[in-house]
Amino acid sequence: MLGDLSLGLTLGYLGIVLTLLSTFMKSMEPLRTVALLGNLVGMSYGFLEAVWPTFFGNLMLLPLNGIRLWEIRKLMRDMESARRDTSIAEVLLPHMKLRRIKAGTTLFHAGDIADEMLYLGSGEIHLVEIDKVLHAGTLFGEVGLFSRDSRRTQTAVCRSDCDLYGMTREQLYALYYQNPKIGFNLMGLLVENLLPKNALKAPAVTAPDAAPRKT
Repeated sequence: MLGDLSLGLTLGYLGIVLTLLSTFMKSMEPLRTVALLGNLVGMSYGFLEAVWPTFFGNLMLLPLNGIRLWEIRKLMRDMESARRDTSIAEVLLPHMKLRRIKAGTTLFHAGDIADEMLYLGSGEIHLVEIDKVLHAGTLFGEVGLFSRDSRRTQTAVCRSDCDLYGMTREQLYALYYQNPKIGFNLMGLLVENLLPKNALKAPAVTAPDAAPRKT
């Protein structure tokens, strides 16, 4: 019976196998890769067997899966090529959403639920409780995002019109879900961003020389 299958039907069954396989995958990179292969196989089946809905359906899904796979791999390259002195914002900025906020706007209050970390592209932000002004080029809000109770520790108010780039908790989780290596590199960059500059450059502490033994 199997020997009587045409090439088109063989490809059709292969497409079903690839589709089922992709549903059991958790990491997004292999999922998108298998889905892309499934689209190509599905298109071939639809063309050879003249099943045009299947052909055009896979034709429309092909560029979507291709773009998503390219985005995942680009992010992986960005994270892996990030040098020790590279700002985390430089790596994440292309994946953050820009919004423009008017002067006097309160971004969040102390005690609010932290659901987003922010990068200040331009303008100034006043942290009320500690009376500190954040300037352009500052990443903030990540502490509350990763704290146990997920609460803001400061009230942030725009002192001027600001360009803010945001990334939600769900987007960060999605980056990790796409590929664990991305999440590992991201956590490393976040830790470096939180540590004081001199802590990263501090020389290793060596044990003092042993006192000379008396004879």
